[in-house]
Amino acid sequence: MPVSIRKLVVEVEETRIEMGRPVAPPTRKALAMAVIDNPCAGRYVESLDELVAIGEELGGLLGARCVAALGIAPGEAQSYGKAAIVGEAGELEHAAAILHPKLGAPLRRAVEKGAALVPSAKKRGGLGTAIDVPLGHKDAAFVRSHFDAMEARVPDAPRPNEIVVAVVVTDSGRPLPRIGGLGVGEIKGEDGLR
Repeated sequence: MPVSIRKLVVEVEETRIEMGRPVAPPTRKALAMAVIDNPCAGRYVESLDELVAIGEELGGLLGARCVAALGIAPGEAQSYGKAAIVGEAGELEHAAAILHPKLGAPLRRAVEKGAALVPSAKKRGGLGTAIDVPLGHKDAAFVRSHFDAMEARVPDAPRPNEIVVAVVVTDSGRPLPRIGGLGVGEIKGEDGLR
């Protein structure tokens, strides 16, 4: 059964100046969120396969929306992250079912490769609840310049029987990174670490 989406929200954040210094090129993050019906809301459901399938569908959709919003080719994406906010009639395991088993593979296809784990966060909340979507480089977890986050929030969601699912994709790291670590030019992308 396809996912029932009440609302899609896409935002792009572009930082051009940091601490009075120009950021050239600007750093950019794209956030895509889907507000969906939670088919398991209000009751205990042993098998969460329906939510797992929803995650698989949303991984590709939201990842592609982010890449399109940035106006880049999929291979130009640098970091990613995912998160979900479950309405009060749901449980955290519903977010886990969407985020973990199958959302990652179609997201990786949307950004080409993606050898590293997709950082994630989940919580329960009501209307307007915010969540920070953690970010890491898509091919190498040890790239410190890409450790970041982007806040995700939909003012009228989640309703008790809904889930907000968020994906963030960037075309860069943080503005003016300078704490060392593995550089983007040093990535091998073989094991998801370096």
